[in-house]
Amino acid sequence: MNDRMPPLSDAELSDAQRDAKAAIINGPRGKIEGPFIPLLRSPELMNRLANVGEYLRFNGTLPARIRELAIMITAAACHQQTEWAIHHPIAVAAGITAETLNAIARNQIPANLPADEQATLAFINELLATKKISDEAYNVGKSQFSEQAIIELATIAGYYTTLAMILNTAQTPPPAGERLPD
Repeated sequence: MNDRMPPLSDAELSDAQRDAKAAIINGPRGKIEGPFIPLLRSPELMNRLANVGEYLRFNGTLPARIRELAIMITAAACHQQTEWAIHHPIAVAAGITAETLNAIARNQIPANLPADEQATLAFINELLATKKISDEAYNVGKSQFSEQAIIELATIAGYYTTLAMILNTAQTPPPAGERLPD
């Protein structure tokens, strides 16, 4: 696969792109990688999306384990190798087991999940598959999470689907690391 939008050199950047790049580097991410490589072509959009992602990853109410599980489910559903590779070590560090990640990568239901992980898996899978949430999935989610957390879960699915579409369009190669099965 050919990288359609490889990293831009500093000499190629406009002032707006330089500012957007600096904002990412000086923020909690600390570097430009993954979707921010192609997004740098649209610096204002990059800034706006980066703010949403920064809230979800660093300031949201969901525990890191649940947030990362939702990200990994979305990455697998979108067949997105770059997001999978970037977030796999974060998910492991947050407490998602290798067995759970392996099952998700193979589009299988992981065994013996805690109730909050079961609720997350059901919620994200249903939302991505049907683009809506049944009363049953909502009520299971509500039994585990606040309404704010449910909105954050839905937003994670949408945000990481957006990033996956950008990465898939640009054919951004994944960094070294874990990969989804072909």
